[in-house]
Amino acid sequence: MEIVRTTFSYLRQGGWIMMPLAIASIVLWTLMLERLAYLRTLRRQDLTIDDATRVIRSGTPFVEGEGLRARLVRSFLERRTGFARLDVDILRQCAMREQPALSRFLATIAVLVAVAPLLGLLGTVLGMIETFQVISVFGTGNASAMASGISVALITTEAGLLVAVPGLLLSGILMQQSARLRTQLEEDLTILTRIVRRSNHSNSSRRGEMRHGEARNGHKPGHSATAAVPVPAMADLEGGSR
Repeated sequence: MEIVRTTFSYLRQGGWIMMPLAIASIVLWTLMLERLAYLRTLRRQDLTIDDATRVIRSGTPFVEGEGLRARLVRSFLERRTGFARLDVDILRQCAMREQPALSRFLATIAVLVAVAPLLGLLGTVLGMIETFQVISVFGTGNASAMASGISVALITTEAGLLVAVPGLLLSGILMQQSARLRTQLEEDLTILTRIVRRSNHSNSSRRGEMRHGEARNGHKPGHSATAAVPVPAMADLEGGSR
């Protein structure tokens, strides 16, 4: 508890500029921790590409996991129609729906990382202005009056750098992980598109073989067999009319 009080009293010497710096720091770390947890879930709780192809070929609607590949396969199986061209478009649409979530909040994090040192620089300028105003009134002999402006300049600069430096490192890590997942999504889309086309082609081939077998047995799909009715000869019709 004493450490919290000491830290609060130390940061209080930075002036009003510490308030937006604190808000920016809290928002920045909240977004970064959320992104780290989300991207880790997409990488850890995922299917392998072999499992994904096996699920699409079997058509099993129940897919476990919250990974990127599992989400893609699950959303595709829920909308699958059985027609090759339409299913390929559905698969691409499902992949496009997953892309915005990979880069969500990354632009906001980059902005906050850039804003934090600028706020510290603003505090430095305000502290130096305050220091020069004290010097113009009291001269350089009053050190206690000059200490307030110097503390504002130094503390705000320190706080801005403490927020920006780790934020910059984690922001780079998040962007790298997001880029890897986007690349994986594109590769999975290419592979699964081929699997969808092949599976639909094999299903249509089976249906064609079934129709061919029914035709060889003398049955047409959708029609019932009817007995042949003899047609009377033309000579009989003419004799009857006479």
